Amino acid sequence: MSLYGADLLALLPELIVVFAACLVIVLDPITPASRRDLLAWLSIGSLALCIGLTGWQINELNVRVSAFSDLVVVDAYARFWKILLYGVTALTIFMSLPYLKAERVHLGEYYGFILLALSGMMVMVSGADLLTIYLGTELMSLSLYIMTGLNRAKPRSLEAAAKYFVLGAFSSGILLYGISLLYGMAGSTKLASIAGAIGTRGADDPLVLIATILIAVGFSFKLAAVPFHMWTPDVYQGAPTSVTAFMAVASKAASFAAFMRVFVEGLGGLKADWSVLFLVIAVITLVLGNVVAIVQTNIKRMLAYSSIAHAGYALIGFVAAGLGVGASGGTPGLASIMIYLTLYSFMTLGAFALIGMLRKGGVEGEEIEDFTGLAKRQPLAAFLMLLFMASLAGIPPTAGFIGKFYVFMAAVEAGLAWLAAIALIFAAVSAYYYMRVVMVMYMREPDPSSVEQPRLVASPALSFVLACAVAGVILFGLYPNPLVSFALQSVLTFK
Repeated sequence: MSLYGADLLALLPELIVVFAACLVIVLDPITPASRRDLLAWLSIGSLALCIGLTGWQINELNVRVSAFSDLVVVDAYARFWKILLYGVTALTIFMSLPYLKAERVHLGEYYGFILLALSGMMVMVSGADLLTIYLGTELMSLSLYIMTGLNRAKPRSLEAAAKYFVLGAFSSGILLYGISLLYGMAGSTKLASIAGAIGTRGADDPLVLIATILIAVGFSFKLAAVPFHMWTPDVYQGAPTSVTAFMAVASKAASFAAFMRVFVEGLGGLKADWSVLFLVIAVITLVLGNVVAIVQTNIKRMLAYSSIAHAGYALIGFVAAGLGVGASGGTPGLASIMIYLTLYSFMTLGAFALIGMLRKGGVEGEEIEDFTGLAKRQPLAAFLMLLFMASLAGIPPTAGFIGKFYVFMAAVEAGLAWLAAIALIFAAVSAYYYMRVVMVMYMREPDPSSVEQPRLVASPALSFVLACAVAGVILFGLYPNPLVSFALQSVLTFK
């Protein structure tokens, strides 16, 4: 096989996703409105093909493969994230089938931009060059800006898209400035070259430290870490619910994947410096996310601040990776982030799927008080929401408990028992606002007129999403070993 043929084979999943996105957008204007669900199935079919190809790469090419002059790398670490992103994207599309019909959003555009955002995320997790990662980040972000404002009939959606775009552009400029400083220092934007230059110049070089801070600020916006979280509540509330779910899960996972690769592979020589920086960010993110979530009355805003707090928990694993000691080094910390975000995906997608289902049926609004007495009106929906809220709070034996357990254990192994104790305290705080939703559903009497409403029946597509979310929350809560093994094996090829 020729050199370029090997490169194209390494990036074949990305090429398939981009081709499918373009095909969906082209077919949209000539597809009758009654048959536009076929565009969703075309998107899901392309994802199934990518899952098969990535699985084949894991079995046949379980080594670190560089492509296009080391601009991208295909290794076990990238494949782990890609499989997670395929699954999240497929479930989001299933979730969107009934929701978009009710909201009257242009279907073809929506599915095309979901696939374009996914392609950007795939480039992010495989990027071995800062400019490659930046281009992937921008492709993801531009697609999300558009998806946030797709519901043009609602001013709140357009306002959220405008805020997201302005703040996102500002953060991208900061990230690009940090990249330019590193290029001036190393003469290259490749992570390996930057790591070598840092080893030569030393960690006390002011230019290196300034560039590291700018890179950290740029990525902190994508992670929704304090104090760069300002966009999150308004965007989560204003975007269509299915877009919010995709943003909360896929965008966060891809951003963490790229963030970890940049700081471990490119800026690993500065571990002592960036570990302290992210230690401070993790603590204030935990505190602000959990405390402000308490006073929220809108459930999407509450989940937005919850998402900020969960970014703080994941950052604890990253700090533990930077300060890791012993033979294992930072492996437990990096693996704990991968485990945590995978489990977080199931419970968050499930919660947003229920919110979208209840709103579509005209049963509930977005206010927490609108869920009053839901257990008597929609008992199954109330039970599933109880399960997802318990998992988000980290109550055993749900998957949320397992995620927090591995993050806290990584912190303890790195000598940060006090940080794990702080996180445990705020995990207890989070239980208050999660359980408030449960209390409203189970311990308050519903409006008598609403009890007589017919039971809401989920569509087959939405039932599939909820079934997958419930299975992930319960099965991984009881038997997490396959996921833990997969994460540990994937991180071993990570330099």
